[in-house]
Amino acid sequence: MNNVVERELEVKLVLSPERSVPVPARLSYLSADPYAVHITFHIGSDTPVHWTFARELLVEGVFRPCGHGDVRIWPTRTGNRQVICVALTSPDGDALLEMPSTAVAAWTERTLRVVPPGTESALLGLDGALAELLTPLPADDLWLGDPWSSDENQDGDA
Repeated sequence: MNNVVERELEVKLVLSPERSVPVPARLSYLSADPYAVHITFHIGSDTPVHWTFARELLVEGVFRPCGHGDVRIWPTRTGNRQVICVALTSPDGDALLEMPSTAVAAWTERTLRVVPPGTESALLGLDGALAELLTPLPADDLWLGDPWSSDENQDGDA
């Protein structure tokens, strides 16, 4: 069964310490992709901007600074609001986003109820796929057998 947890929210794209612009976004979590969270930003162009990163990063980032490289997340306060800051880096540029802390924490909690931490690997079906991959086929008998066993009798006859 594939469960989906989604949440529409408005994030703020920070342009400078004094200026930010609102950006509609969608948080998505799919139990079929249990280790990842997906964020889609609708920036007014023909195609939205998609980011995917580890759910564990967002879970930790709700409480303390984490991440390095392309995605960094930390909780903070701006004025009287609690926010989750998300810094994204790509070859196309950098973005600093502020997300409402309460909404992100509630959505993250919902994903943890759908797929509890530590149970993600069971949803991937790796054991079944690996067993199928390693199951010998009838044609494999040629490769699994001893290629020299039929030649033993012929060596003594020559």
